[in-house]
Amino acid sequence: MKLTNFFFTILTVAVATTFVACSNDDDDIMAQVSVNGTVLFDDSDDFNGEVDGDFTGNGGSAARTFVWLNNLTTADYNADITATAEGAFSILVLDADGNTVLNRALDGATEPDSFSGVTDAGTSGVWSVTITLGSFNGDGSFSLSEGN
Repeated sequence: MKLTNFFFTILTVAVATTFVACSNDDDDIMAQVSVNGTVLFDDSDDFNGEVDGDFTGNGGSAARTFVWLNNLTTADYNADITATAEGAFSILVLDADGNTVLNRALDGATEPDSFSGVTDAGTSGVWSVTITLGSFNGDGSFSLSEGN
């Protein structure tokens, strides 16, 4: 490995570590969203195929949007949280025309703590998915796959 590549890799890891740890002004409070093993730092990621996401927080808030290629007109979805205190998780899915096909939320420390189903029918193509965590304390997961 070239020396410049080595220093670039070290710098990238240092910046990424700092960004993940500081989602709020208080270094001890954070919220993080990952999709298919990739931590979402901004709103520029895109995914094909099944989406397996997870999230965690200790009172922090975050909103992350990514795009997802759905070749069908619906999607199967699932979400589950384990939250020890109040806080919120929500998922908003827009179809290729920008129409809402899913808008669901879960509140921490209350039932139900999961949901699943099939989105409303929409236009196939590049869909937008926004995951929002508000003062979230706990962890959870979500998934999306092309519908039937």
